[in-house]
Amino acid sequence: MNALVAWYFVAVWGAGYVATKAGLQYAPPFTFLSLRFAFGLLCLAPVLLLVRTRWPRRAAEWAHLAVAGLLMHVVQLGGSHYAQYLGMSAGVAALVISCQPLATAVIAVRFLGERLAPRQWLGVLLGLAGVALVVWHKIDVREATAASLAATLLALAGVTAGTLYQRTFSPHCDLKAAAAIQFAAATVAFVPLAFAAEGWRVTWAPQLAASVAFLVVFTSLLGVSALYWLTRRGEASRVTSMMYLPALFAVLLEWAAFGVAPGALAAAGIALTCLGVGLTVWNRKWKSPISSR
Repeated sequence: MNALVAWYFVAVWGAGYVATKAGLQYAPPFTFLSLRFAFGLLCLAPVLLLVRTRWPRRAAEWAHLAVAGLLMHVVQLGGSHYAQYLGMSAGVAALVISCQPLATAVIAVRFLGERLAPRQWLGVLLGLAGVALVVWHKIDVREATAASLAATLLALAGVTAGTLYQRTFSPHCDLKAAAAIQFAAATVAFVPLAFAAEGWRVTWAPQLAASVAFLVVFTSLLGVSALYWLTRRGEASRVTSMMYLPALFAVLLEWAAFGVAPGALAAAGIALTCLGVGLTVWNRKWKSPISSR
C-alpha cells in the first residue's frame, strides 16, 4: 500500500508542473489559484455530504488545520506561481524549491528528534545535486530578480513548514475534513488578492478548465492527502526526500508528450537523484514509503 501511495504522489506532483504551466497562460497566479481552490470546495461538497467525516471538535484543531493549509497552499503555491509570473525561469524556481528535503531534514533532526545516518545525509545532498543537473539547462540567473527570488524562498518555507506543521499538530485528522478546511482558508486568502492585485483577469478556455480540474482532483485532493498519509507512517526527512522525484517525472513526461528528450547531463542527474533518494529512505529497521508491504 505504501508503495502505491508513494508512486502516485510522485506521478501527480510531477504532472502538476505541466498542468500549472498550461493553466497560467489563461489566468494570472492569484486568480488561477482562486479558481483552483473554489472548484476544489465544489468537488468536496458531495463527498462531505455522502461520506462520514470526522470534523475537529475543538477550535484549536480547526485553527491548526487552517494554518497548515495557508502554509501549504497559499504561501507555497502563491510564492512559486508569483515568482514565475515575475519572470523567474522554471529551472531556478525548481532548484530553490527542491531544497525542501534538505530543509526538512535539518528541522526534523534539530526540533523533532529524528536521527539521520551519515549515509542518509549524503542521500539528501546527492538528491539535490541530481535535481540541479536535471534543470541546469533551464537555469537563467539573469531572470531572477530580488522579488522573484524572495517569492520562491517564501514558497520553499511554506511547503516545508506546512508539511511539518500538520504532522506535528494534526497528525490524526480526517483528511477529508482537513482538505475542506484548508481549501476554504486558501479561497478566502486568494480571492481578495486576485481582485486587488490582478483585477480578476481570466481568459476562459477548455485548457484552463482541464488544468484546474486536474490540479484540484489529482494534486490538491489526492496528492496532498497522499503526502500527509505518508508522513504519518514515516519520518518526515525520509518521506520528503521523495520531493526530488516529481521534477524528474515532469522531465520524463515532457519527453513522452512533446518529444523533448533529456540530454546526457539531465540523464546523469536523474540517476544521481534516484541514488540520493534511495540512500535517504532505506533503513533496515524502517520500511520505506516506496517499498511494498
